[in-house]
Amino acid sequence: MSGRSGAQRDERGSMAVELVILTPVLMMFVMLIVACGRYVAVQGDMQATARDAVRAASLQRDTASAHAAAGQVIAQSLDRDTSCSGFTLNGFVAGGTARIDLSCSVSYAGLGLIGLPGSVGVSAASNAPIDVYRRTG
Repeated sequence: MSGRSGAQRDERGSMAVELVILTPVLMMFVMLIVACGRYVAVQGDMQATARDAVRAASLQRDTASAHAAAGQVIAQSLDRDTSCSGFTLNGFVAGGTARIDLSCSVSYAGLGLIGLPGSVGVSAASNAPIDVYRRTG
């Protein structure tokens, strides 16, 4: 009988050891999923912002007001965790196609435990036609 009770004593506590080993691995996996979700969400927000900004710019009459309208849309659309280095507005001529190129970075603050950098760059672009009969300057 001593062999049987010795086998039972050897397995005691094995569940606790498995839990201690697997918990950090599972938490890192969850944090990686959160980081990927944050990246995809910001990328979608940036695409929508670029689309809205170029649309607002295409409704203006001159380059300066188009640039200001696009900047206002960008400032209002993105959240505080997304910092943009700027945008470019190209092709603002009658009958042409206006293009917005937007470059931002996604913050991974609070997710550094899994070895992610502080932020990662994301870019988006969108085009909108300018009316042939619109007076642009």
